[in-house]
Amino acid sequence: MTGVQTIVRRNRPGTKATEWSNWPDEVFDEMDSTLAVQQLIQQAIRHDFGNIDEILTPPDGQDEGVWKYEHLRQFCMELNGLAVKLQNECNPDSCPQMTATEQWIFLCAAHKTPKECPAIDYTRHTLDGAACLLNSNKYFPSRVSIKESSVAKLGSVCRRVYRIFSHAYFHHRELFDEYENETALCRRFTIFVTNYNLMSKDNLIVPILEEQQDAGESEA
Repeated sequence: MTGVQTIVRRNRPGTKATEWSNWPDEVFDEMDSTLAVQQLIQQAIRHDFGNIDEILTPPDGQDEGVWKYEHLRQFCMELNGLAVKLQNECNPDSCPQMTATEQWIFLCAAHKTPKECPAIDYTRHTLDGAACLLNSNKYFPSRVSIKESSVAKLGSVCRRVYRIFSHAYFHHRELFDEYENETALCRRFTIFVTNYNLMSKDNLIVPILEEQQDAGESEA
């Protein structure tokens, strides 16, 4: 009698890049884990990172607070990839301030008193701060249920990490386009924060949605 083969959904030490996360998809209702929502989101991204509607559509009955929280965790993890690319050309000499166009200069909240930081330091500090908050047992002790008071903190995290996109877009455009073509991360983030009103549209200065609308009008 042949036993049922157990599928291990884990990247073991020594896994080749071509085989990374290379396991069959799993139906959400069969995901027996407190990390099921994260697993579902990452599965959808692996399946087709450009299908943003699928990635951002929650399962029936999914708690909205948990859904927003898990997506923001995922955004921050992927933003680390953009931060690594930025290090190649964004340094304290070339970018002594965290700017986006000539109109926006951002102060870094990682210090006792918010102050100016080189853009690459601002990027690191912001992602570190977001990770500390999102991994805080005080505010987010559970991956299954989240208090409304904790969910309310997600908007401020969104506003801060978005500045990494805006700096990359306006000051490192070639690098931004390269990463966006690989991940559609800024487009996904922009649609996400727009859908859940997590950021004011006035602060969404990277013209992602405008480009989408222009493309639709030209096709018509």
